Amino acid sequence: MKGSADISDTASTHDASESGYRGEALKVLKAVHATVGDLVRITSKSGPIFEGIVMPRPALSTDELHIVIKQKSGYNVGVDIEQGASVVVLKRASEEAGGPRDGHTIAAPKRVVKGLPTVGLLSTGGTIASKVDYKTGAVSPALSAQDLYDVVPELGDVANVRAEIISNILSENMSPETWSMIAEAIGKRVIEGGVDGVIIAHGTDTMHYTAAALSFALRGLPVPVVLVGSQRSSDRPSSDAAMNLVNSAVAAGKGPFAEVTLCMHGEIGDSFSLCHRGTKVRKMHTSRRDTFRSINAKPIAKVQQGKVEMLVQEYEHRDPKRELHIQAKFDGKVGLVKTYPGITADLIDSLIDEGYHGIVLEGTGLGHIPEKLYESVKRANEEDVVLVMTSQCISGRIDMNVYSTGRELLAMGVVPW
Repeated sequence: MKGSADISDTASTHDASESGYRGEALKVLKAVHATVGDLVRITSKSGPIFEGIVMPRPALSTDELHIVIKQKSGYNVGVDIEQGASVVVLKRASEEAGGPRDGHTIAAPKRVVKGLPTVGLLSTGGTIASKVDYKTGAVSPALSAQDLYDVVPELGDVANVRAEIISNILSENMSPETWSMIAEAIGKRVIEGGVDGVIIAHGTDTMHYTAAALSFALRGLPVPVVLVGSQRSSDRPSSDAAMNLVNSAVAAGKGPFAEVTLCMHGEIGDSFSLCHRGTKVRKMHTSRRDTFRSINAKPIAKVQQGKVEMLVQEYEHRDPKRELHIQAKFDGKVGLVKTYPGITADLIDSLIDEGYHGIVLEGTGLGHIPEKLYESVKRANEEDVVLVMTSQCISGRIDMNVYSTGRELLAMGVVPW
């Protein structure tokens, strides 16, 4: 026990602090010399006991009666001290190897545990690699891959993690060039050896695009590649970052498959995660933690309590001797046109005029577009612009032989997908 205090204890306070605490909450923390990053135990007068790392508060917050801690589960909780509570410091942030990194995370000790798989963790940015600006409340992509390891020390219980930042951008800013860079970075870790799998920390908005791109770029994978993100940043209450990271490390380190997958919450609670094939997954909800679903397919695996359960019988098996081939040259001159009532042909013509090499037509139903686009479709075919048809429908498949519209488009050179 490093020190304790009851809320009746007196201590000097001030209105502003780098930690964001003020009033009674600041008084309690100062009485035991607790700072952001310290591991504390808070006991309320009504009985509940909470343990966790002291987190900062927004600088503009007017709340003076709650101390926010990050629990071992990864969740943040605000503990009400108004009715009386005692605080005990269990471990100072400065006692951790390396000390606090940025004022609110603790540096993980550098260690290698025998018997645990070794996993490469490559951070590209996104919410899972973000933190809150406690002055403005805004989320910024500011954490490195090592910071992810620091924020979720449970990672060290399931794998030896080699963390590295390879980019620091939000997923809406991803591009084909970024996909190529990620593929090359994965290839380097795999080809150099020494890893049992690779995790890619990525923003969720376009993570399914990257998962699909990597599925085509990484041929002959010997080990799993697992993309992971979070719907809520690690500094927020109800963050899914900790569980997602831990389960993705389990999948990458222990999974028997050697494919590109995406691992996220399998339901809104914290019971299990699902691994979806990179070419079959889609983000389905703006904020739900189980936002990712496999479309027209089953998830490949379930991760729960440190174990991987395969949900399909046919999959590419892990094979360290398999030789990886990287085909990461993506063509950025490919457009996506979503058809709709009232669409005009100039949307397709403009892409042809701009020298695009391919156009994906997101048609209706089984693969249809309005007849007024036919002339532009013929022109594209004549100018060697590849046109691929897909459907706006979430489930089901393309069948352009059912109706005359589809058959006519097939005759014009449109490729069903």
